Amino acid sequence: MSADCGSCMAKYILCLFNFVLFLLGGVVLGVGVWYAADSASIVKLVHTIENTQGQKLPDLAASAYILIAAGAFVFIISFLGYCGAIRESRCLLTSYGVLLVLILILEVAAGIIAAAYKDQATTETKGLLKLTIQKNYTANENESVTFVWNHLMAQLRCCGVDGFRDFEYAEQWKASGTSKVVPEACCMLQDPVSDIKPVNSACVYNPSTANSYLNKGCYEALGEWIDKHINIVIGVGVGLGLVQLFAIFLAFCLVKSINGYFK
Repeated sequence: MSADCGSCMAKYILCLFNFVLFLLGGVVLGVGVWYAADSASIVKLVHTIENTQGQKLPDLAASAYILIAAGAFVFIISFLGYCGAIRESRCLLTSYGVLLVLILILEVAAGIIAAAYKDQATTETKGLLKLTIQKNYTANENESVTFVWNHLMAQLRCCGVDGFRDFEYAEQWKASGTSKVVPEACCMLQDPVSDIKPVNSACVYNPSTANSYLNKGCYEALGEWIDKHINIVIGVGVGLGLVQLFAIFLAFCLVKSINGYFK
């Protein structure tokens, strides 16, 4: 490859960028595989951390496959970018650039579709969220879905998807024999809210607007949070898009430089 300054800089920036992603993807993939193969040992480690820090952590066995999928995806993409740049391979760099272009197109398309079908997307999203409460919310606060919902409600100060009535259909929660009307996370909580301790212990049996957030759904609360932090949300989205465009630009610049060298 021609040894001009621009090509050299593009090569090593792309190498460094993808090497960092390669390591991160490898770590995520490794943790996911470890969790799937020997969940007992990692859960034991998690609970050791829990005991030393005094925090409750869930047994997220199902998340192993999500970690594996996410780690493998990042690992493969960054591998193509790193090896393509360091080996000056037109084939690998072109594959890397094309995959990034496709990912960017899919992200833009998803945004356009979500905006065009906002009402339908809202209905479908709410339906899926309510289904997680109906089928997976339990009395065991360390179960993964329950843990996520409890901490989401605690942090956003909300209850269910549209309100407390969503928990009337929580099959596993009701099957446990509980007489609670709402979970503790729907109540006004003591600080820190991550401990999920209601200010008023009677709240779970007799919730009201004075001691709980029973009528405020988390979908509405999340929308308010996004509106409040819209500049950060837009900034993160634009930043990710620019990083992808920059990586695509560097990849195809290197391909062009390599092509010129081999003419």
